[in-house]
Amino acid sequence: MEGQSSDEDEKRRRKEKKERKRDVGRQKEHKESKDGEDLERNNSTKEDEKEEIIIEDTPTTEQVFEADYEEDFEQYDDDFEEDDGEGGDKTEDERESTSTHTNPEIEEIRRAIIAENERISRVPTARNQEVNAEQTKSAKEATPSGSSRGTFFDFVAAKQRQVSHQMANKQKKRITELLRLVDLDFSVTFSLMDLPPVSEYDMYIKNFGRTNTKQAYVQYNDDNLDRDIQTDEVETLEKWTQFPAAGAVVCGGPTSDSDLSLDFLSTTRIDTPRLINFLRSACQVMSVLIEEDRAEMQPSQIFKSKGTSLSVCDGCFQFNTNLPFLHDREVHSLSLSLVQRQTIISVHGLPRKPSAVRLDSKFILCVWNIWEPSSPQKVLICESEVRCCCFSPGKATLVFAGTVDGSVVLWDLRERSSLHHTMKIGDFEWIFREPTFCTDGILSTVNHSCPVQAIETISIAAADGKHHSLSFSVPHEESSGLSFQLASLDESGLLNLWVVVELPKADIAGSQLDLGLIPGGKVKLIHSSRINMNSSILQMGAHLGVLQTSSLKFLPSDPNHFIMGTDTGLVSHGTRHGLRTSPRLYKPQQNGPRPVQVTCLNFCPFEETLFLVGCSDGSVRLHRTTSEYPVFQWNDSTKGQPVVFMQWSFTRPAVFFILDAESYIYIWDLLDNDMQPVAQELIQSDKVTTIAVLGDPEKPNALSGLVLAKQSGTIEIQYLNKRWTVIQHEELKKLHKILQFAI
Repeated sequence: MEGQSSDEDEKRRRKEKKERKRDVGRQKEHKESKDGEDLERNNSTKEDEKEEIIIEDTPTTEQVFEADYEEDFEQYDDDFEEDDGEGGDKTEDERESTSTHTNPEIEEIRRAIIAENERISRVPTARNQEVNAEQTKSAKEATPSGSSRGTFFDFVAAKQRQVSHQMANKQKKRITELLRLVDLDFSVTFSLMDLPPVSEYDMYIKNFGRTNTKQAYVQYNDDNLDRDIQTDEVETLEKWTQFPAAGAVVCGGPTSDSDLSLDFLSTTRIDTPRLINFLRSACQVMSVLIEEDRAEMQPSQIFKSKGTSLSVCDGCFQFNTNLPFLHDREVHSLSLSLVQRQTIISVHGLPRKPSAVRLDSKFILCVWNIWEPSSPQKVLICESEVRCCCFSPGKATLVFAGTVDGSVVLWDLRERSSLHHTMKIGDFEWIFREPTFCTDGILSTVNHSCPVQAIETISIAAADGKHHSLSFSVPHEESSGLSFQLASLDESGLLNLWVVVELPKADIAGSQLDLGLIPGGKVKLIHSSRINMNSSILQMGAHLGVLQTSSLKFLPSDPNHFIMGTDTGLVSHGTRHGLRTSPRLYKPQQNGPRPVQVTCLNFCPFEETLFLVGCSDGSVRLHRTTSEYPVFQWNDSTKGQPVVFMQWSFTRPAVFFILDAESYIYIWDLLDNDMQPVAQELIQSDKVTTIAVLGDPEKPNALSGLVLAKQSGTIEIQYLNKRWTVIQHEELKKLHKILQFAI
């Protein structure tokens, strides 16, 4: 009975649910029909009011979703009620009988629910179609016939899209929050257990090293391993040495194996030339450092100039000519090395008064280093008066000189001091070097018979037209064996060409063939050819009588050509191999020869086709090698005084310096003024006999100045200021323009 009552209760509940569902469906239908009537009734109202009514009365998607959501849960409740625990106690027969009675009823309820759902889904669609049709019809009727059609806005679809967008945003937000919670973090790692293996030694100590044991270190030679290799065994020889040495023998060893001893000795050979070059360079550096230390420790002995520096200079200093063998000796000439530009040679005459030094009858030449003014590097002596001198074209290892008796002499500055005379003067020992070779021992037929006026070295011209004497390197000089040519010119116009040869080995006993070579000397002169310029000038058709020559220069771009000054104001142009030259003579602007001696010639280091000519009447000419007449001629440049010295600047193409016989120094700058000198200096206290110009075209910031040799025998260096040493912008181009306008 109780089972039957429970079945009845269940049926009753199901019926009540069905009735509730039917009531909900009827209410929805009634509401939809009422909404349709309201829309038809309000067609004549404004469109804004109609839209509000539609939006307010239309069931939203959320309401429909909630209704379906509740129905789904009701169906799930039915399923759970069927599995109630009370029914579990029934027997299988009762369950079968109950299922046969209830299955038809359940099927009917399901069919009814499905039908109601279909009808509900069809009603809104039809109602929406009717509403849209009525809205379209009312819009057409409200629009005037002559006006343009309006735009229809579907607010229902817009509202639905808005709701769908809101739902999607809620879901997206929910997903984002969940992903943040389930994110895994692998940034922190740690080892649960780290247990390194126990070494054999630790295991041994753990088991046996606790009691009655003592540790001790022993050498059991376990690392002495042998390996087979495929190389020859290195031969060794044991030697001993002792330092400091207790006697003459400081090293030794077994010498039973003669072959090993010879091999050992062969490996200890010394590269003597390289060692000598190194020692020579190192000694020069050490000498400069010692000179600087001496100047710092004894400031009173710094050799400063007694007079003030020139107005065109920034400072000055003197060489130490206050030496016993240089007292009262006038400086006749100066010469610079074109490679080692810090090296200069000075020629000193005989002393005016007798001195205690036994050198009164000797002419002295001193080789100086401008960085070591305290004493000369080398002291050379000559029996005859020296008129001119020069260095070798490469490194300053050879000195050549022409004498008043017509001989040409040379000194090899590399010779050992033991070959020359040593004299102790005061507390110092001085080495006076005799000439290594002299042409007095050569036959008189090829030698000069009158004073030598000029001497010049001839270097090989480069293929690109540049002069090797400006870039002659020491390795090239050594590899060539000091083989080059030398030219000497006497006042009669005889030009002798010599070949400078270095012998492979020196003979300490002297040579029976080379009578002019000193015993132990290695460098000599061999006569090559001779040119008589007087006969050459006569062949030109110029009847000028017997000419006297005074100066000689070779063209830097082509050493085969040379020019020489005469006593008629003309400059002769010739070649070593007798080729035709054009022009043959370089003449002044005045027609015809004059009794004017050409005292000096000098080529421009920046433009090799330009050269200066200084004359005894004080006139100065600027020539081109391709033109017979000068580009510029300044007749009154020195106020009628003879030009003693003339030199281009090594750092500025438009600047050159002139010294006259009255000790006036003139500075010309063709960019500032091409008619007269821009500066001049007069030295009255001590007359200047000659000057030399310091400078390096490859190093404009190096020392640039004037070396002044005075009548008293002093030599001082004046530092030129930057106006005369620093090259201007495009100075060479400006000089070319000035020369073009002058032509």
